Amino acid sequence: MNDREILTSYVYKMVVALMQNGVEDVVISPGSRSTPLAYAFASTKSLSIYRQVDERSAAYFALGIAKAKAKPVVLLCTSGTAAANYYPAIVEAKYARVPLIIITADRPHELREVGAPQAINQISLYGERVKWSAEFPIPDEANVTLPYVERHIARGVSIATSAPLGPVHFNVPFREPLLIDFQEELEAPTFRNSYVGQIMPSQAAKDDLTAIINQTKRGFIIVGELALGTDLKLMWSFIRKVKWPVLVESLSNLRANIPEDCEQYLISTYDALLKNTSFKQQVVADTVIRFGAQPVSKFLTNFLIETLPTNYIVIDEDPMFRDSAAVSTHFIHGTIGEWISELNIDTSEFSGEYLLQWRKSEEIAVKHILSYPTLEHDEGAAVRYLIENLPSGSDLFVSSSMPIRDIDTFLVPTDKDIQVFANRGANGIDGVMSTAIGFSQARKNRDMYLLIGDLALLHDVNALIATRYQPCKINIIVFNNDGGGIFSYLAQSTVKEYYEDLFGTPTALQFVDVAKMYEMEYIQIKDFHEIDKLLEPQNNPLRLIEIFTNRQENVISHRNLWQRIHGELEQ
Repeated sequence: MNDREILTSYVYKMVVALMQNGVEDVVISPGSRSTPLAYAFASTKSLSIYRQVDERSAAYFALGIAKAKAKPVVLLCTSGTAAANYYPAIVEAKYARVPLIIITADRPHELREVGAPQAINQISLYGERVKWSAEFPIPDEANVTLPYVERHIARGVSIATSAPLGPVHFNVPFREPLLIDFQEELEAPTFRNSYVGQIMPSQAAKDDLTAIINQTKRGFIIVGELALGTDLKLMWSFIRKVKWPVLVESLSNLRANIPEDCEQYLISTYDALLKNTSFKQQVVADTVIRFGAQPVSKFLTNFLIETLPTNYIVIDEDPMFRDSAAVSTHFIHGTIGEWISELNIDTSEFSGEYLLQWRKSEEIAVKHILSYPTLEHDEGAAVRYLIENLPSGSDLFVSSSMPIRDIDTFLVPTDKDIQVFANRGANGIDGVMSTAIGFSQARKNRDMYLLIGDLALLHDVNALIATRYQPCKINIIVFNNDGGGIFSYLAQSTVKEYYEDLFGTPTALQFVDVAKMYEMEYIQIKDFHEIDKLLEPQNNPLRLIEIFTNRQENVISHRNLWQRIHGELEQ
C-alpha cells in the first residue's frame, strides 16, 4: 500500500473502533494536523458531527452532550495550544465523572522538541486529570498496528465508561501528506464487544448497612448529584422502604416529578433550616446516608462537622469516595442498582417525631419561599417566578456561584417534570454556556433554559459561535448585577477599600450587542414588574433575556427570607 492508503486504513479503523464501542457524537475544531481523522469522522454518515472553532468552548460543548446522554463523546483537535485549550473542560469531566474521549492530533516524533511550529509535548498532556492516556503509533504497514489501535480504543472507551466515568486521552501523530481516500463502506471490526460491569457491594457491606438502618432512631438521607445514567426509580424505591427524611439537592433531580407516596419524606429547604441554631439542636442524627456528590449547601456540611453522626455512610462508585468534611464512618463501594431496593429493612425503631420535626419545618420554609416574589423583587424572586412558570418537560442548566444556590433555595418539590443540571465537578464559572448548548443538542425533545450570571456569560461568549454551525435552541437568562454577586455574601465584602476592585469587579457591560451579533431574540428586564417578559412566546430558537439586578439588594432580600423562616421556627 502507498502512504495515502495506509493513512486511510488507519483513521477509518479508529472510527470503526470508536463506533463499535458506543461513540455516536464527535465534536471537531478545525486544524491541519487533525485533517485525516476529521475527514474520516465527517464522511461517516452514522455519526453526529458538531463543529466549534474555539477549542475551550468545544470541549465544554462535548461535555454537555456526554452529560445529557451519559455516553462517551469524542473531541478532536489539532496539535499545540489547541490541545491545551481542552484542559478546563477535562478538569470538569474528571471531577464531574463525565466520559470524554479526547483525541489530539500531533506532529510526528522527529518534529517534537526541535523547534518545529505548533509542536508541544502532548504525551500525558493532561496528567492525572484523565483516567488514562495513550500515545498511538505513526500509521504504517506493520501487521500489529491496526489491531493495536482497535483494541486500545476499546480499552480507552471501557475505562471512560466504567465507574467512575471520566475522560481518556489518545495522542495520535500524523506525518504529511494528510489527505485520505474517502470510504463509503466501513470494514467490519475484528474486536466485537467490550462489556463493562456494574459495581455491586459485598454481602458484608449490605448486611452492615441493613443493620445500621434497622437500629437507627434518628437519621436522614442525603442525595446529591447522582452518577450519569442513574435510574431514579431505584432511589424512590429505597426512600419508600427507609421512610427517613431525605435531604434532596436540586441536582439530584428528586425535587420534581415526585411519586405521591414519597412526597412526605422530601426535605428541600435544609440549607435555610440549618442556618437556625435551635433547629439544628433538634435534628441531630445518629445516622446519615449519602448518595451522590456532596450538596452545594455549606450549612449542611458545617452541620455534619459540628454534630459528627455516629454513622455517616457514603455510598459511592469510586474507591476515592467523596468526603470533603472528613466525617464519614463507613464507605460502601457500589453503583446505585437493584440492590438498594432489595435490602431487608425494618424501620420500627425509627422515631416518627424526628421525621415530623423535619416535615413541619420544611412546610414552614416552603411557605415563605412560595410567598417570596410578593415581598421581594431581587434575583431570588426572578428565580422563583421562573420555576413556577417553566413548562413541564423543561431542562434548566444553571451556572455555578449564585445561580445554583438560588435554584437550591427556591426550587421546592413540584409535580412538574423539570430537570436541573450544572457543572459542579470543579464548580467553575467557565464553559457554562458551552456545556448548556451541547446539552441541548442531545435533548432536543425538551425545552432548554440556561440561568447564568454576567461574569460567567462573559467567560464563555465564544460558546455562541457553535450556533453558527449547527441548529441550536436555547433560552439564556442572564442576571446582570455588574460583577461577582456571590462575594457580597462573603467576608470579603466587609473590606470596602478593596472589595469592588478585587471581588465585585464591575464591567459596566450589557449583552444587547452580543444578541445582535448572533441574531438572537433579545429581551431586557430592568424592573421586577416586567418579569412576565421572562416566559413570553419564543420567536427565535436563540433567545437572550437580560435581567438587571442589584447585588446589595439581593443580599438584603435573601437575608430577610432567612429571618422570616427563622422567626417562625423559633415560635
